Amino acid sequence: MKTALLISTYNWPEALNLVLKSVKIQSIPPDEILIADDGSTEETTQVVQKYKNLGLPIKHVWQEDKGFRKTSILNKAIAKSTSDYIIQTDGDCILHKDFVKDHINNSKKSTFQFGSRVNIQENHLQEVFQVEKISYNFFARGIKKRTRNLRIPFLTNFYKQKNELSKKVRGCNLSFWRNDFIDINGYNEDMTGWGQEDSEMVVRLLNKGVDGRRLRYAGIVYHIWHKENSKEKSGVNRIIQQKAMDGEMVSCKNGIEKYL
Repeated sequence: MKTALLISTYNWPEALNLVLKSVKIQSIPPDEILIADDGSTEETTQVVQKYKNLGLPIKHVWQEDKGFRKTSILNKAIAKSTSDYIIQTDGDCILHKDFVKDHINNSKKSTFQFGSRVNIQENHLQEVFQVEKISYNFFARGIKKRTRNLRIPFLTNFYKQKNELSKKVRGCNLSFWRNDFIDINGYNEDMTGWGQEDSEMVVRLLNKGVDGRRLRYAGIVYHIWHKENSKEKSGVNRIIQQKAMDGEMVSCKNGIEKYL
């Protein structure tokens, strides 16, 4: 099985630097790294190039900055992938050293996985960036939701797959089979702005018969605090998601197929 790590980013090169630093120490490295760049400036390109020079197998997929268009850049990046399995995170989430390993080891056919995140608090950011801190034990300063920082792989087995939408689904900690993703035409690009783009895609996976499984006590990420994105489009996006649920939609019309 060939695996891709998909990282979305927009104009926060300092955070992306820490994420890629954590990718460098993964116990099982991904076969390819897809940087889905929603219009960042040259500073982000410089960070990506630094890690390319260090040997990371990166594909930097960029689109012009025309507002929050995460759905389209994720589709474009996955279209460039040659991997069987996609592990998705964000450019503000530092990875536990076994993050990729846990997603790979728990993967099952016709199943997607979703994990949670430990939150790095605002008052800890200066230290995080000054020392480029990427490792956090259970008692580390500056984190909350610390029970999510317990990695106990055998307990993960008690969480079984279900064909229902969980409120815990987050795009920063999600994995799925590329073929399943293409079958539903990927992310719905009618959804612009922040909100529901990941869960709407997951709804269509569920409608296709792909079960979801919570990756608990494994697959840990550390989310770096930042101000919340604008939620002005969340109402429209919620309506699109509800239509997918009510109509048991599997495929969207405006998705990945145009890039394949």
